[in-house]
Amino acid sequence: MKLNRTIKLLLIGLIVGLANGIFGSGGGTILVPCLIFFIDVEDHEAHATAISIILPISIISSIVYFKNNVVDIPLTLKVALGSVIGGFTGSMLLHRISVTVLRKVFGIFMIIAAIRMVF
Repeated sequence: MKLNRTIKLLLIGLIVGLANGIFGSGGGTILVPCLIFFIDVEDHEAHATAISIILPISIISSIVYFKNNVVDIPLTLKVALGSVIGGFTGSMLLHRISVTVLRKVFGIFMIIAAIRMVF
């Protein structure tokens, strides 16, 4: 049973890493639902885990992007500043949000993102 869970987690991680490398996203959009529905991880823990894996994924992807000269440094620094502030604030608020509200808000964001990507 434990080996089965480990294999599932490694496969989910592989998919998340591929998505992040290709699309620049994957932690929240793929990892959170997979952890909740396939691994039975509590919602708050799934969201926190998704945030926690961003650093190692981002370091590896960033190295490749820098080597290929596709990073706009001034743009990156400006977005990073806002992201650090937002990340801190969001992490402080996460434990105060009920699972019901968290799922609804997350689902709404995913639907809006999907619609925007298609149209």
